Amino acid sequence: MSKFNKTGLISIFPELGQQLLHPNEQFLEIITSEYQYNAWFTPQNVLNAVTNIGRMLNSPDLTVWLNRYNLDKNKAGKKVGLILAGNIPLVGFHDVLCVLVTGNIALIKSSSNDARLIKHILQILVSIEPAFKDQFSFVERLKDFDAVIATGSNNTSRYFEYYFGKVPHIIRKNRSSIALLTGTETEEQIVALGHDIFDYYGLGCRNVSKLLLPKGYDFHLFYEPLESYQEVINHHKYSNNYSYNRSIYLVNSDEHLDNGFLLLKEDKKLASPLAVLYYEYYEDLQSAQNLLNEQSDNIQCIVSDVPLTVSNQVVGFGMSQQPPLWDYADGIDTMEFLSTING
Repeated sequence: MSKFNKTGLISIFPELGQQLLHPNEQFLEIITSEYQYNAWFTPQNVLNAVTNIGRMLNSPDLTVWLNRYNLDKNKAGKKVGLILAGNIPLVGFHDVLCVLVTGNIALIKSSSNDARLIKHILQILVSIEPAFKDQFSFVERLKDFDAVIATGSNNTSRYFEYYFGKVPHIIRKNRSSIALLTGTETEEQIVALGHDIFDYYGLGCRNVSKLLLPKGYDFHLFYEPLESYQEVINHHKYSNNYSYNRSIYLVNSDEHLDNGFLLLKEDKKLASPLAVLYYEYYEDLQSAQNLLNEQSDNIQCIVSDVPLTVSNQVVGFGMSQQPPLWDYADGIDTMEFLSTING
């Protein structure tokens, strides 16, 4: 059973949130040095990830979130193996948080791309409340677990299903995010959409990889507001991907649009290569909703200001990388899963 009731949790985690919003000198050194281990983890990207979690861990949201669950019914904590992704900084933090607040024990197999940040944040948590020290450990190989939450690709998910299929599990596959535009968006909305596209260089499952557009859409409405993001081309890895995909399209005479740092190509597929956005036209909003519902199992979130009747989460422009506590990856309620195994 958790050592803390909801009141205790709601007092502890906002303190962690404040320390993430205002990192001390030691933490800033870690943030600014991450790029030495992973060139995608620039200081600004890491700081964005840290502060996004800091904002998420606020008292009102924690209260709303935790009150949805009967945590007091939980029995002795189960050992939950966590295989964390490493595509963007701290992408696995929410899984760790869910395990801790449900009173379970996290066996964390972190990605080599993102091992240092999560360790430091949990050290901060232990400095706030030492009792959490016994609720997690970092492991090289999972063993003696009661349940598993594993995040990977469509390929690795098959291995996860084979190895972990006999215990309670959540196994996540590839997903992408999509933006639905109507052509009536303001310049400010498209600028905000730039964050959904370019934050973390587009490496996250919540990054927009495709646009749904009305027929006859004027691409000047899209490209011109995005000029403020042109510095992404100065990152050598992003630039290499842009140049490679541009060369492929030119050699193959594939029709595409190019503003010097982002390629647009018409394609029915959802997941686009890095530095490329796919787009697809729709006849009307009903047909757009039909397209979205057909792809619901492959969509993480939808960015739009259009009221939609869809199963996936719909967020406003610029908000795809700032999910609230109750927005679960792949739409699977992690807290309910953990409460079930621990009930």
